[in-house]
Amino acid sequence: MIEFRRLGATLALCALGATLTLGALLASPPVTAAVFNPETFTLANGLEVVVIPNHRLPVVTHMVWYKVGAADETPGESGLAHFLEHLMFKGTKKMAPQEFSKIVAKNGGQDNAFTTQDYTAYHESVARDRLELVMRMEADRMANLQLSDAVVLPEREVVREERRTRIDNDPAAVLAEEMDATTYMNLPYHRPVIGWDHEIQKLSTRNALAFYRRHYAPNNAVLVVAGDVTAKELRPLAEKYFGPVARREVPARSRPQEPPHRAEKRVALKDARVKQPEWIRNYLAPSYNEGATENVYALQVLAEVLGGSTSSRLYRALAVEGKLAAGVAAYYDAAKIDLGEFTIEATPQPGIELARVEAAIDAEIAKLLQSGVTADEVARAKKSMVAEATYARDSMATAARLFGVALATGGTIDRVESWPDKIAAVTPEQVTVAASAVLIRTNATTGELLPEPSS
Repeated sequence: MIEFRRLGATLALCALGATLTLGALLASPPVTAAVFNPETFTLANGLEVVVIPNHRLPVVTHMVWYKVGAADETPGESGLAHFLEHLMFKGTKKMAPQEFSKIVAKNGGQDNAFTTQDYTAYHESVARDRLELVMRMEADRMANLQLSDAVVLPEREVVREERRTRIDNDPAAVLAEEMDATTYMNLPYHRPVIGWDHEIQKLSTRNALAFYRRHYAPNNAVLVVAGDVTAKELRPLAEKYFGPVARREVPARSRPQEPPHRAEKRVALKDARVKQPEWIRNYLAPSYNEGATENVYALQVLAEVLGGSTSSRLYRALAVEGKLAAGVAAYYDAAKIDLGEFTIEATPQPGIELARVEAAIDAEIAKLLQSGVTADEVARAKKSMVAEATYARDSMATAARLFGVALATGGTIDRVESWPDKIAAVTPEQVTVAASAVLIRTNATTGELLPEPSS
C-alpha cells in the first residue's frame, strides 16, 4: 500500500496528546508534559524498540519500520521500495507465499504495510496473546525473505495494475503526481512512490533482493509495539526473535540538495472524467530536518489558522462569506527527511471559476502577510490542535505511527513527547514570520484540475 496525499484530503500532522488542560495551556506558561510515556531499549544488533503501554484492552499494535523509502531508490528503479513491500508477503524458508497474512487473519488479527518517500512500515493488530506469533513471523521475513521469478514477475503486474487503478484512472491522483514532479526540482521526492510504469516494467527479482539486502537490516529498523504490554515483558521476546538477526552495513542516506526556487510554477490538468474542479497550491517548506527548522511549529499553527477548520480564515472567507468554495483546507507536512510542503486546496462552488477562488485565496494570504495573525486566532488554533491531539492518546495505532514516523525520519522520542509544549510556546509573531518566509509565489506550485468536454 502507498501512503497517498490526495486532493480533497486534510492531513493532521503531529496530533499528539497533552496531559495539561486546555485552559492551562492558554492561560499559563507551558510545562513539560509527557504524552505517551514510552519505554525504549536497543538490541545488540542495533534494532531500536519502542513500547507504548496501553492496558485498556488486551490487544497490541505491532509495527516494524524500515528507514528506507522511494526517495532512497537508485534513479531508473522508481517504485522499487513499494514493490519490495509487496514482495515481503511472498514467503521465507519457513513460510509459503501469502501465508503471513493468512496466519494473522486466522488468529483474529489484521495486517498491512505501506510505503512513503522516506520509510516503509509493516503492521499487525492482534490480541495480546498472539504478540509472540507476529514477532516471530516479522523477524523471520526481516532475515529470510525468499524470492523467485515465479512469484516476483506476477506481482510486478499486480503493482502495474495498482498504478493504473489508483493513479492513471484518477485525474486527481495524476495531478498530485505531476505537481510533486514539478514542486521538487532536484530532490528525489519528485519521483512517485509507486514508480513510473516504464520503470516498474523493468524491476526484477535481482533488483528486489539487492534492495532488500541493502536496506532491510535490524540496525536500519525500528520496532514499535503499543498496547497491553510493557518493555519488561516485550524485551525477552524481542531478544529471542529479532536478536539473532545479524546487523549489516547499510548505506548512509545521501540526498541531493534542492536549489533555490526562483519562479512560480503552474500545472493544469484537463480531463473528461473530472466532475468537480479542484485548486491546489504547494509551497516548498522546511521540515523537522531541513531548511528553517525554527519555523516548523509556527507553520503547524499557521495551517490551523488558515484552513484547519470551518472557523479558519480561508474557510470563512471563501465558503461562508464569499460563497465561492464548497471546501477549503490547509495542511503542512514537516515529517520528512528533506524539505516538506505547505499546502492549500479548495473546491469551488458550482459555476465558480478557479481564477476567482485563487484570487480570493491570494487576497487572504496578502492580508495575513501585511497585518499578521491575531493572538486570538493563535490561541484558538492551539486549543483546537491540543484538543484533537488529546484523543490520539486513546489510539494504539496512532501512537505507534507517531513514534515510527519520528524515528524513521531522523527524529527522537522527545520530539513526540515535547510536541504539546512546543505548540504551546508558539507566538503570533512567530506565525507571521513563518508565513512570510514560506507563503511566497516563487516558492509555489499551483495546480488546477479541470473538466474537459469529451469529443
